[in-house]
Amino acid sequence: MIAVGDALPPFRIASVDPDAMKIWAAALHDPNAIHLDRAAVAAKGLGDRVINQGPANLAYVINMIRAAFPGAAIRSLDVRYVDNVFEGDDVTAGGTVSAIEGSEVTCDVWLRAAERDLVIKGVAVVKTSPDRRNG
Repeated sequence: MIAVGDALPPFRIASVDPDAMKIWAAALHDPNAIHLDRAAVAAKGLGDRVINQGPANLAYVINMIRAAFPGAAIRSLDVRYVDNVFEGDDVTAGGTVSAIEGSEVTCDVWLRAAERDLVIKGVAVVKTSPDRRNG
């Protein structure tokens, strides 16, 4: 059973792979050079490592939610991007149950980069199966 205050199992990417960014760029039809070329990142004053796509970062959070609630439907996911994720970053998605109403579970969710801390924060609502309900 789940309860308010429960931590969701973390989902970790030990090192964000720049080669995966090339795949994401193609899938998203996003040729922005900051995802592909370190020189372009440097020219914009954003550092010296390519920047992961926002949807890829969000996918880490979604993977964490889906692993925490197998078979559940994500009813809503409202997030705010607060920092970039760079190649080589060690990132962990996590969350905490903040409310339970029937079979709907609300969670505060986040993605943190080990070097800088919070990069995404938000709230997810999932509809769980009856056997995952509280009480």
